[in-house]
Amino acid sequence: MNSVPPDRRGAAGGMIATFQNSAFVLSIGIFFTLMVAGLSSKLPAAMYSGLTAQGVPAATAAPISHLPPIGVLFASFLGYNPMRQLLGPLLHHLPPAHAAYVAGREFFPHLITAPFHAGLGVAFGFAIAANLIAGVASALTGRRTPVPAARESLGYELAAVAGEGGFEPGELVVPGVPEERTEPSDKPD
Repeated sequence: MNSVPPDRRGAAGGMIATFQNSAFVLSIGIFFTLMVAGLSSKLPAAMYSGLTAQGVPAATAAPISHLPPIGVLFASFLGYNPMRQLLGPLLHHLPPAHAAYVAGREFFPHLITAPFHAGLGVAFGFAIAANLIAGVASALTGRRTPVPAARESLGYELAAVAGEGGFEPGELVVPGVPEERTEPSDKPD
């Protein structure tokens, strides 16, 4: 804010707040888009291999492995394992140990760990690149010498306000203190 003239700092502060709010919303959209893109590249193979390793038939594992990545992402954020609903009655045909593991608390988080890591890598890679570009752009702007502001005395402001409003200076400086007013008389004595 020191590079902005003092009489324009209010507008500059408003612009900074506007840009920060807009960038926050935009960054969430970009982050989740990149997260889903990275997740979708590795998720089908990870789900297919994880399900078939637990004894789920390939014909059933193939369509389940192509679930939308956004659903898997939000299921993981909510701590929800959708395998019980996705496998349905087929879960009872698996060996009991495998069925308990697939429907338990450890299978789904371990299944999506590698794809989730890939998605985070894409999103954080973009964030690092954006910060490097911003740093270079900031370094190329150079230094500005602050413009000295013209000083205005407080007495001048008080006198201007008093003159415009018909107030006595004492009313502006000490509010609430009654003063004796001498009314100018229109009648000559």
